[in-house]
Amino acid sequence: MAKGREGDGKTPLGRYRLRSGLYRADRMPRPITSLTLHPMQEDDGWCDAPDHPAYNRFVQRPFAASHEPLWRDDGVYDVVLVISHNDSPPVAGLGSAVFIHCRQPDHRPTLGCLGLSAPDMWALLPKLRHGTEIEVV
Repeated sequence: MAKGREGDGKTPLGRYRLRSGLYRADRMPRPITSLTLHPMQEDDGWCDAPDHPAYNRFVQRPFAASHEPLWRDDGVYDVVLVISHNDSPPVAGLGSAVFIHCRQPDHRPTLGCLGLSAPDMWALLPKLRHGTEIEVV
């Protein structure tokens, strides 16, 4: 597996398993999928501070260390799928918050995540379950 670094903006190549996901229940009904999905809350975040014990883990905001807010206004994180990148256990600096989510309407690149069109996300969700393996090539 190719090993990236925190903040390099590259999607890490390799095989990953789907862990779970989050969705914006204020914007949509629970997506149809066997994958465990949790309704997102406004104070949800993901730690991206390599020197913090919660690195590459879900956190509640406010959170003193560097983190990514998951509640976004742009719709990109309306559905967020968590993959097994650098998670057992996380290695400081090898990357965090690498998700599968909807892409920006203008198709600009992500900062390392996998961005899908909304129609592709909705078509994919019913086929997913915990442990589904994906390969990034």
